[in-house]
Amino acid sequence: MPVLPSWLTESLWGQFAALLPERPVYHPDHPLGCHRPRISDRIVFDKLLQLLRFGCSYEAIADTTCSATTIRSRRDEWIRLGVFARLRRIALESYDRIVGLVLDRIAVDGAITKAPGGGEVAGRSPVDRGKQGLKRSCMTDGYGIPLGRVLAGANRHDSPLLAPTLDRLDHLGPLPDSMTVHLDAGYDSDTTRDLLSARGLHGRIAHRGKKAPIQASQRWHVERTHAWQNAFYRIARCYERHATVIDAFFDLADTIFTVRSLMRRAWTTHGWDERPNRRP
Repeated sequence: MPVLPSWLTESLWGQFAALLPERPVYHPDHPLGCHRPRISDRIVFDKLLQLLRFGCSYEAIADTTCSATTIRSRRDEWIRLGVFARLRRIALESYDRIVGLVLDRIAVDGAITKAPGGGEVAGRSPVDRGKQGLKRSCMTDGYGIPLGRVLAGANRHDSPLLAPTLDRLDHLGPLPDSMTVHLDAGYDSDTTRDLLSARGLHGRIAHRGKKAPIQASQRWHVERTHAWQNAFYRIARCYERHATVIDAFFDLADTIFTVRSLMRRAWTTHGWDERPNRRP
């Protein structure tokens, strides 16, 4: 079984390959020109998808086609080139152009996951007996498409992470004149309301001590996005120690969500050569 359906991986790889610089199979400076050839970028890309989905170690996913060292080095090379971030941005722009982002209502929420290896953005988890954990403050549009995130230690409160999370809106271009931010009771404070007012945003915040079903507002979209992200075990149980690597895996996961939603929603209105026979 493939880690992802072929109609999705082929689309991802086509755009990903277009962002990569050209590399010769053999290094031109080699005196004999007959040393070991460069491992195909497609093989490494498929290995990264497997790592993201299954969450296993690099050594466990390596085989005769590609070593763990090659996966790590190629991953770091692509991070330095900014390929993962550019891929996510292209997917988001394509979704906005074809389907349209629902930016008049957005949702922000934090989620805590395990980080057994610690690292640059890990901290003591208040919900896991003080073990190392990772918090992500995620922002989505009105349909649940991820717009941006902020990574922090699990011991950080959601409220101080709201401002840097909303800063991700600056990269989306023109915004609607009126925008509503849906938040849970963890953001119920005058500080949050002043922050939203200063940015010209309307806030719909759940009140502390008052039980309300999540369906009572639009917050369930961001909760669903957290569930999508936790389906990728590299994110749900993070062993990476460097924030740049964690961001790269999140960018790859967000791209998958965005492209999958784009193809699902455009399936009934658009046609293309690799269009799946059945609606995704």
